[in-house]
Formats: sequence, C-alpha cells, structure tokens
Amino acid sequence: MSMWTAIMVLGIVAMTQIARVLRAKYTSQSGYIENRHGEIQAIARPTDSELQREVETLRERIKVLERIATEANSLEHRQSKSIAAEIESLRDR
Repeated sequence: MSMWTAIMVLGIVAMTQIARVLRAKYTSQSGYIENRHGEIQAIARPTDSELQREVETLRERIKVLERIATEANSLEHRQSKSIAAEIESLRDR
C-alpha cells in the first residue's frame, strides 16, 4: 500500500467520524437522541410548571444566601461580635 492510499483511507475515516458527530449534534438540538443500538428516542423535556418551580426554589435560596452574606458584614453584627469578644476576654482574667 502506498503512502497516498493510506492518507486517503485515513481521510475517509476522518470524514465519516466528523459526519457522525455533526449528525448527533443536530439531532440532539432538535430534541432526539440515538442510543447505541441505533434507535432514535425523543428527549424528555421539563414542563413550564416544573421549570417555574425550580426558578422559584433557586430564588429563595439566593435570598437566603444574600441575607447570610449581608448579616455577617453589618455594623450591628460586628458590634455584637466585639462585645462578645470583650466579655470572653473578661472571663479569662
């Protein structure tokens, strides 16, 4: 086998693999996937109510995290922390 024949065979193999990857990409974007046996199946997509519920849950979690982050940096929290540290230092005497 000559060098050019080997290059041509490798080029054909590369082109077919690239075509398979692109085909899988475009079928998955349209809502379908192909399993190992070559069967095409529809992708189960969440409903609007499920997505809305998830968004509300995430918003609540963000509110809690924001509250935690701002409470630790508030002036009142720092003052109460310093008072507690002074009380502890007086106990140690």
